[in-house]
Amino acid sequence: MSDKHFPLTKAELAGLSAEYPTPFYLYDERLIREHARRFLKAFAGFPNFREYFAVKACPNPYILKIFAAEGIGADCSSLPELIMAQKAGMTGESVMFTSNETPEKEYVYANLMGAVINLDDITHIEYLEKAIGGIPELICFRYNPGPLREGNALIGKPEEAKYGLTRDQIFEAYKIARDKGAKRFALHTMVASNELNPDYFVETAKMLFELCVELKDRLGIRIEFVDLGGGIGIPYRPDQKAIDYDYVARGIRQAYDGIIAPAGLDPLGISFECGRPFTGPYGWLVTTAIHEKHIYRDYIGVDASMADLMRPGMYGAYHHVSVAGKEGAPATHTYDVVGSLCENCDKFAVQRSLPEIVPGDFVIVHDVGAHGRAMGFNYNAKLRAGELLLREDGKVVEIRRRETIDDYFATLDFSKLGSFKV
Repeated sequence: MSDKHFPLTKAELAGLSAEYPTPFYLYDERLIREHARRFLKAFAGFPNFREYFAVKACPNPYILKIFAAEGIGADCSSLPELIMAQKAGMTGESVMFTSNETPEKEYVYANLMGAVINLDDITHIEYLEKAIGGIPELICFRYNPGPLREGNALIGKPEEAKYGLTRDQIFEAYKIARDKGAKRFALHTMVASNELNPDYFVETAKMLFELCVELKDRLGIRIEFVDLGGGIGIPYRPDQKAIDYDYVARGIRQAYDGIIAPAGLDPLGISFECGRPFTGPYGWLVTTAIHEKHIYRDYIGVDASMADLMRPGMYGAYHHVSVAGKEGAPATHTYDVVGSLCENCDKFAVQRSLPEIVPGDFVIVHDVGAHGRAMGFNYNAKLRAGELLLREDGKVVEIRRRETIDDYFATLDFSKLGSFKV
């Protein structure tokens, strides 16, 4: 069972909302750091172990600076993410650049900052070469095992995914890169997302270890490190269990000792690029109930919307919902908790048993620290919520202000509207 708690009392929320009106995101620095240390400790026995935080999960430089202080790097997929990581103190090979259909200028920037470039397709070798004037000394390729490996519901079947190189292409790609001057090689894959079966990650490690041996035998190439991708899930539902990192580490160690060591490939670096478990459980969306509606169902309307958190509406994803000050109250009512978008899927909870909610109550949406605000949008001209950080000393600081109407109009030039002929 996962414990669904919120770190502030109703009274503390009331005081906070006077300065920072709802809706807003709140992250807990202490819990983020504790999780990071627990994760790194579990895999500390592996040579050159590294975690690259998936910036896409929570793209905020203050969060990234916390991870940098904990010895964690950045997994980036775009130019702004690269810049953000760099500003947070993550540079060189502490940055993994994994993208797809990548523009030339992004490869150029990644190369200039010394990031590890992870190519998504065999044709990108020539594209990269033209963009930066050669092949980097260290190169990585993303492997898509296709029908040899099952994905999961969120990321889909590998053979239907747009990512990575086929098995045959992998061997050809390393040969081409070697012949063009690459000296160091890494191997990457990611075939699942939000996965809670720990054995899945052990099997992924075995797959990459075996491929490392084949690359050595067929091409004489020694893989320097393997990146197992992300995909570690979190227990969104109270009855779900979090991944046991020690269990995963033991399973990977057994595979390492049975495959890598006998092949003479020890030491082989191991990396993850998790995002969701590092911030997901330690972020909350705080919103206020502003309406109630009783028709064919009972509805609670809040001042946040799907524009702030799209996962429930987009994926039908479950997020636990609680009411500040009523955590121990009986769930006597059944509600759809909804936002104000002109879309019927704009719902945070559907037919959810909750305590009675009245306008003015603070409604807390849990486990939104990853792929929460990051996936926000401006449909219906909605303005995205700001982000607050609960520091270890108990103080709350603003790490991203809420959007304003001026922000929304910043890309429009109204001065020319008067002379626009229709």
